[in-house]
Amino acid sequence: MNKALTIPATALAAIIALAGCSASTSSGSSMPGMDHSSAGSSSAPAAADHNGTDTMFAQGMIPHHAQAVEMSEMMLKEQGIDPKVTALAGRIKAAQGPEIERMTGWLRSWNESTQMPGGHVMSGMVSDDGIRQLDAATGPEAAKLFLTQMIAHHEGAVEMANAEVRSGKNPDAIKLAKDVAASQTDEIKEMKGLLAGL
Repeated sequence: MNKALTIPATALAAIIALAGCSASTSSGSSMPGMDHSSAGSSSAPAAADHNGTDTMFAQGMIPHHAQAVEMSEMMLKEQGIDPKVTALAGRIKAAQGPEIERMTGWLRSWNESTQMPGGHVMSGMVSDDGIRQLDAATGPEAAKLFLTQMIAHHEGAVEMANAEVRSGKNPDAIKLAKDVAASQTDEIKEMKGLLAGL
């Protein structure tokens, strides 16, 4: 009996919490200081200073970056890969790992879920089959597949970043989006050059 009552109560609490979040973000200044008791004065402005685009950007870019890190780790473990490709994979992993942590921190400070709601497909994501093919590939074929997949992956990230720059509100998220767009556009050019040389 208690078990049956607990689930709806938890669900109700979640709904109330979500309603509170959406009300506080959409109504803006109608309830100033609402979050101060739990969040502290230093993080309260950050929690208020974001919109749905910022949330979607971070929620989408976290798994997008995570896949790029996973793909890069595959190249770093693989033997017989062109050193330039290995170096690129190392740079991608080094850049995107810390960015995942930053975006996760923002979502928590904004009282938003760190998970992307179901049904959203991020542009440029490699399919499960594509990841299995990359994992199974070896040597130069692995390098070519990595570059081909990562070019499309980066193009998707640039698209997501540009959407954040156009419609986002949070200054830190917009700055990261600009950095992602710039760095990954440069890496796309680099990868196309590497691919042509393999």
